[in-house]
Amino acid sequence: MDQFRALLTASYGRHYLAQRLLEDEYGNESPAGELIQVSTPAKQHIGAVGDRMLLEMTSADQARIIRIEPRENLLYRSDAFKSKLIASNVDQILVVLATQPAFSPDLLGRAVVAAETNQIGLHILLNKSDLKENLEHARKIIAPYARMGYPVTEVSAKFDAASIEALRPAISGKVSVFVGQSGMGKSSLLNAWVPNAAAITQEYSVRLDTGKHTTTACRYFELPQSWGRDANGKLGALIDSPGFQEFGLAHMSVSELEHAFREFKEYLGKCRFHNCAHQSEPDCAIRDAVDKNEIAPERLALFRQLRSDSKTASRCGRQK
Repeated sequence: MDQFRALLTASYGRHYLAQRLLEDEYGNESPAGELIQVSTPAKQHIGAVGDRMLLEMTSADQARIIRIEPRENLLYRSDAFKSKLIASNVDQILVVLATQPAFSPDLLGRAVVAAETNQIGLHILLNKSDLKENLEHARKIIAPYARMGYPVTEVSAKFDAASIEALRPAISGKVSVFVGQSGMGKSSLLNAWVPNAAAITQEYSVRLDTGKHTTTACRYFELPQSWGRDANGKLGALIDSPGFQEFGLAHMSVSELEHAFREFKEYLGKCRFHNCAHQSEPDCAIRDAVDKNEIAPERLALFRQLRSDSKTASRCGRQK
């Protein structure tokens, strides 16, 4: 049977589409050709958009997974009982926020933790920046992350040329995944940056048989040539993930959580107790840093919530 390497380019539940990985004129692999429906007979073959895999054709337009290649990273969200894969093998998260409607600071903080844990980049996009009414309030919420070194770019789908120029150095040659709530304007940005995105989305929808539920599918889009290539001649790509309100990280251990807050790192190991929970223990270096305005209180509150989620998941016997 015909076996070949492919990239998983769309997922809707347990329904997947893939394209063959072919080498371009620069020697880089990229997805090309017809969309192939992928079946997953074995429970362990749960795919994520961005997966590189070995497939075997079973009919003219269908294939089965032989194996999924080792992932460089895997983004997913979880609660005490289940997990939801987002994407794999990504270089950075693009957190899309908006001036209107109001965005969730909690989701932003959790996306930052996920990026740190996976050792990938994170770029904050403040969308709809042409709507001035709530712009300053949004900037105030984002400011602590900018001070910690996370890049922030204000964009507007209405001014796509300026958006592209502002983001070109950060996105060219990278695989980026959009993360954000519904209503933040991810689809508008996608359509502005990838001119044929609507046609690709329609094809994905037809092949996945999602009907009107395209917003619950995760999809891979290669950036057009106009974005340029990196020093190795590689084009960038965008993975558009469904909008969601909660970014659960219950799969993370307490140790992983502590090290995912970059502003905590210089204080770790300096608390009186080695197992300090940074709650009410005496001589807690993290709480002292909060009192000195060296750590934002909202960040400590987020850590405490994530720690509680992790403990709850452990008590429920969640499979990590």
